[in-house]
Amino acid sequence: MKFLVINGPNLNRLGLREPAIYGSKTLTDLEMDLLAFGEVEQIEVTCFQSNHEGDIIDAIHEAEDQFDGIVLNPGAFTHYSYAIRDAIASVSFPVIEVHISNVHAREEFRHTSVTAPVTIGQIIGLGFKGYELAMLALKERVGGIQR
Repeated sequence: MKFLVINGPNLNRLGLREPAIYGSKTLTDLEMDLLAFGEVEQIEVTCFQSNHEGDIIDAIHEAEDQFDGIVLNPGAFTHYSYAIRDAIASVSFPVIEVHISNVHAREEFRHTSVTAPVTIGQIIGLGFKGYELAMLALKERVGGIQR
């Protein structure tokens, strides 16, 4: 089983950006945690981060024949990128949207996701743990595991 984890704009600033909201761990810490988690769960994990909308769209498109699912934190693109929304809708594998912070407890503009309707679900506000939960949910969905 192979999953792609995509992190969008400003997530490369984890550990520096608003640590009261996002914590002190870095993107590298997150990626190392996910690679280790993947080993335990027998999931091959590839991580990708970009601050550029087109690069994220390209990564989603290119994942079609390479991955079984995507864990996506679109960052601010969540709220207005219909292009990323359409890229998600164009692929045949499941995508789960993840947010480190509880976006519903923050500014009003963060309450709407244009990408969520084309994902199989969202995990919001559980920190880095949300990525692991998303991987487990994808594993169940892709592997046909019933619980």
